[in-house]
Amino acid sequence: MDLAGKLLIAMPGMGDPRFEQSVVFMCAHSETGAMGLIVNKPATEMRFSQLLQQLGITPHADARDIRVQIGGPVEHGRGFVLHTPDYPSEPGMQMADGRFAMTATLDILQALADGAGPERSFLALGYAGWGPGQLEAEIAHNGWLTCEASEDLVFDERNATKWQRALATIGVSPQALSAAAGRA
Repeated sequence: MDLAGKLLIAMPGMGDPRFEQSVVFMCAHSETGAMGLIVNKPATEMRFSQLLQQLGITPHADARDIRVQIGGPVEHGRGFVLHTPDYPSEPGMQMADGRFAMTATLDILQALADGAGPERSFLALGYAGWGPGQLEAEIAHNGWLTCEASEDLVFDERNATKWQRALATIGVSPQALSAAAGRA
């Protein structure tokens, strides 16, 4: 199972309040572990312009003020820009699939401050990470559902409804979900 480029949808009762109603874009997934970014939890105390100021980057008049999200509970001091692949950044860009890329270098922040950079993006502070087999075990224990990722869902600014909309892509109503896992 390779979940890179897919979305994880947190199930009710998964047991970790940090992921309650989270939608996670999977940047990488292999036998050595997994890494993803939560796409629906805004960082309400941090604006992109503030982050640029902290980094000593002066935004130009046409700079884009992209969204800042809480990417996950691991390393909140690290930033990751999830974006469309129309911004080539070497060597810091990692392709998740043909539609999404992630860059964790200062050059993309400078490009955005200059009014350039990728067409669609957001900055995630921190990330969600799993060790070998951990994510597969959480899925098997009814912690997550998976679905295809779309640019419209991932980059849309309406965070409050992303969990419900992600569920709708696989035909699931939030009211039909149970916190209890079943075994046949």
